Amino acid sequence: MAELNTEEEQVQAIKDWWKRNGSSLLIGIGAALAIVFGWQAWQNYQHQQRTEAANQFATLLGAFGNDADDTAGETVAFVAKTLREEYTDSAYAVYGNLVLARQQLLEDSNAEAAIESLQWALDKTDGHEAVALVVRNRLARAQFSAERYDEALATIDGAGGQDNAHAFAAMFSELRGDILLAKGNKKAAREAYLAAREQGQQGRSGILELKLSDLGVGEEA
Repeated sequence: MAELNTEEEQVQAIKDWWKRNGSSLLIGIGAALAIVFGWQAWQNYQHQQRTEAANQFATLLGAFGNDADDTAGETVAFVAKTLREEYTDSAYAVYGNLVLARQQLLEDSNAEAAIESLQWALDKTDGHEAVALVVRNRLARAQFSAERYDEALATIDGAGGQDNAHAFAAMFSELRGDILLAKGNKKAAREAYLAAREQGQQGRSGILELKLSDLGVGEEA
């Protein structure tokens, strides 16, 4: 490009450049601003969602621990459902359904309902292995309570490839023994109990030793 010697030529060159590029420049600026403000709006929305979900979960916990309120169980069920439907991807929805399942299993004696709640929670724990293991343990126990033995064993087996599974190894092995014993397979149950004893990280469990004793296994084994 020839050197622009005069102010008029410089001004004219700027005008010409703007005619060629002004529209695309404005579009680019507008897009950048939209991204910035859109991201901020999204962040604000996410924060609001987390806050609302946390408040709902606090309400659920308050109801769950209120033995004096005859409607507490209904409140727990309603709030857990709300968390599932309106805050599906929130961790509070998972935790809320863990609480609901505990109520369904221990207070309502409704193992089938607890299984449904826990299965939903497990499906939402992708990428969160520690939480998934807690949910999986409770799900297997609910399935065991409902005498769905093969499903309970499959649930336990599903934990095998997870990085933190070793922390639950003794617990899962003992539960496996309980399930196998309920199925009438004493030999396999004994092997599972012995594995649980070996995997125990905090010394021998008195209850586990009683289970082994009932199967003819002494503490020296």
